[in-house]
Amino acid sequence: MANSFFASTKGVIAAGLVIGASAAVLQKLGNPANMGLCVACFGRDVSGALGLHRAEIVQYARPEIFGLVLGAFTAALCSGEFRPRIGSNPLIRFFLGALVGIGALIFLGCPWRALLRLAGGDLNAIAGLLGLTVGVGIGAFFTRRNFTLGSSQNSNRILGLAFVLFMAALLVIRIAYPPIEGQPKNDLLFYSQTGPGSQYAPLWASLVLALLIGWVGQRSRFCSIGAIQNLFLFRQSHLLFGVAGFVVAAFGLNLVFGQFHPGFEKQPIAHTLQFWNFFGLVVVGFGSALAGGCPGRQLFMAGEGDGDAGVFILGLLLGLAMAHNWGLASSGAGLGAHGAAAGIISAVLILFIAAVGLKKPAAA
Repeated sequence: MANSFFASTKGVIAAGLVIGASAAVLQKLGNPANMGLCVACFGRDVSGALGLHRAEIVQYARPEIFGLVLGAFTAALCSGEFRPRIGSNPLIRFFLGALVGIGALIFLGCPWRALLRLAGGDLNAIAGLLGLTVGVGIGAFFTRRNFTLGSSQNSNRILGLAFVLFMAALLVIRIAYPPIEGQPKNDLLFYSQTGPGSQYAPLWASLVLALLIGWVGQRSRFCSIGAIQNLFLFRQSHLLFGVAGFVVAAFGLNLVFGQFHPGFEKQPIAHTLQFWNFFGLVVVGFGSALAGGCPGRQLFMAGEGDGDAGVFILGLLLGLAMAHNWGLASSGAGLGAHGAAAGIISAVLILFIAAVGLKKPAAA
């Protein structure tokens, strides 16, 4: 019964409502404004906590990232859908993850955050969402022409568990080594003292809600990229209703909590360079479409035992760290020193991957 419900349109709408509402609640409980739940931003904070970058204002081992994977793992295990698998071209998937991370930090958020920014009144997100749609549309163009990274095959159980265990280990470290007021680093992890990295909901609230989101996300196949891609490829709007539920729930609770502030100017952790808001999410949409899902969906799939998704997320973490180490990431003041060049190069590289990955039709 649960399986058939989440496979239905009502089920994916329910999942969207849960995810959007949880994001608004997490913001109310202390997560940064218009960033109740962002895979790219939170992945960047995790990479900073591990010392992969040294931008001191964005370092925090976000339990939401770990909880999304573990919640999806639990759901897959309980439903008999935990299936260790691996495909081909892991290095390409790794690079796609890195390029998507760079594009996300040019815009300042993943697709989920674009929706949350809009639900919070940030009208700069409109340009980003248009760019996301264009990027997914380009990916759909190549998919129609037989782009492929290879099909996945069943693998041994330890491979499916590897990424899950990695996330579980990071969660244990986060619990064992909490932030200490006034100290930028405890024995293992770095912690921001100011900026977005210093703003977070209580650990257990973050973890419980992330586990819930991981559960419903895995059961419903919720994916912002898939919603747009299915519309382009199959004229199916099933997943799009889930995205609508996400926005409606976040918008409604933002109104209730006083978190809705409409406008373009002075939006939290956002800039007003509309072309780069657009172009940053073109890169994210294009790269994610080729990889098979948005960063959030990749976390859910990694929890199901999908090794390809785990490789994508590892690449994403590296790309997010590189974006800060190399001056590629934007800020509220605008683009990073090398952001424009990085965005263009990322788009060209993804286009190259798409062109090379076209499968030639079999000879008659």
